[in-house]
Amino acid sequence: MTSTPGSASPTDATTTPRSELRRFARPVRWVHRTTSALMLVCIASAACLYVPQLAELVGRRYLVVTVHEWSGVLLPAPVLLGLASRALRADLGRLNRFAPYDRAWLRSALRRDGSPRTAGKFNGGQKVYAGWIAGAALVMLGTGLLMWFTHLAPLVWRTSATFIHDWLALAVGIVVAGHIGMAVGDPEARRGMRTGWVGRGWARREHPRWPDEE
Repeated sequence: MTSTPGSASPTDATTTPRSELRRFARPVRWVHRTTSALMLVCIASAACLYVPQLAELVGRRYLVVTVHEWSGVLLPAPVLLGLASRALRADLGRLNRFAPYDRAWLRSALRRDGSPRTAGKFNGGQKVYAGWIAGAALVMLGTGLLMWFTHLAPLVWRTSATFIHDWLALAVGIVVAGHIGMAVGDPEARRGMRTGWVGRGWARREHPRWPDEE
């Protein structure tokens, strides 16, 4: 949405046009951006370590390893810091509640039969993605620490950790790519994460049960 000089800013809840709805508070957007940046650095550095062509192109393997390790260790930090925000805690609570209509949303999405789908502030797919990526990040952090600090566990544990870490990293890369693809296909959802505001028409169409959760 564009504004002329002197017009009301959409950040002012008292002067926001009635066609706009506040979707994400600033702390939520900050957590999403910083977590996304750290995740992308993790994925990019991992690719540079495991894809020979990229490894040769980038070089400086020790630096890439260091960047990968620290971006992985810091990955949970934005969420942990963001827990000070009531808005983030409320959104995490919504993501953690799975209602019957979320299951119906997933069944419809899997069948792709065009049947009506209903959702709260987050749809069933977003809830599954959030839970899966959070669990995967914790597993990646644990196995990564075993690989980094070799004295923490016997060789068989480190070997298993390496196997899990490598294959789960591939799965994370694929899932994150799918997430980005879904975002590219929904400009209004991207605007909501970028500015914090979405159109009420979009909200009624994509998340009709959202007001019921407030």
